[in-house]
Amino acid sequence: MNPDLSVRIGNLVLPNPVGVASGTFGYGSEYESLMDVDALGALYTKAVTPEPRPGNEVPRIVETPSGMLNSIGLANPGLDAFVRDKLPELRSRRCPVIVNVAGASEDDYLRVLERLEDESGIAGYEINVSCPNVSHGGLAFGTDPALVERLTARLRGTLRSGRPLIVKLSPNVTDIAEVARTAQAGGADAVSCVNTLVGMAVDVERLRPRLARITGGLSGPAIRPVGVACVWRVSRAVTIPVIGIGGILEARDALEYLLAGASAVQVGTGNFLDPGTAARVLAGIRDWMVRHGAARVPDIPGLLRA
Repeated sequence: MNPDLSVRIGNLVLPNPVGVASGTFGYGSEYESLMDVDALGALYTKAVTPEPRPGNEVPRIVETPSGMLNSIGLANPGLDAFVRDKLPELRSRRCPVIVNVAGASEDDYLRVLERLEDESGIAGYEINVSCPNVSHGGLAFGTDPALVERLTARLRGTLRSGRPLIVKLSPNVTDIAEVARTAQAGGADAVSCVNTLVGMAVDVERLRPRLARITGGLSGPAIRPVGVACVWRVSRAVTIPVIGIGGILEARDALEYLLAGASAVQVGTGNFLDPGTAARVLAGIRDWMVRHGAARVPDIPGLLRA
């Protein structure tokens, strides 16, 4: 049996369900000497904001048990530099390139999308309304269902290309299913969940927080059970595809998300541990599908006995 690994997100067909999470893979070129980037189901770029962002003060990465805290702060060269310096190389990719978009105001998001709509080489957009590391925008958008719906609707109205719009959800909310429903109501083609959880680490000898900004985003295996539970709830609250993120290091981790209701997954922190993680995860999913008689990826959630 040769299972069909393709996945549909809006009008976009991904060759397989395993992508790499924004902020963990740069723009692809950083990894091309270490793995076959074009074999990915999708490459989610580092966030793009209208203006260049230097990011937060250091230290801004801290290792924690079964994960890490980051407070990068959406460091990126800005929209103009992305179009001039990064996009030409991204156009050469054979895998779908999905641009992660962020901002400190609704107009910031609109400005990025309006500019990118005139450019080729982009398969879709992932809207980051959930980053917990910036002082304005980000968390405020992602925790207010009404704002999520309004922003998504405004962005949907901007799109001329028909590219899919994916809203990246925050787990730092009371009811993530409600936020997902408002994203769908605003016109999202899919949601990805989850972004990092707010966390903090303290140096007990130096008597100070280990991150310069005190708190950061927790990622890695420590958050996987939270991510899987969020996918379970969200996939039952919306009719659009859900993309699972959080703590995927092995095929069985990704399969937890797929069985819980995800249509696709993203590998994040695992890329730092082993650049070959995404390839191993994909091979493992294929082998599992053969063993369990799953002909297509969309068949996987129906195999869960719950």
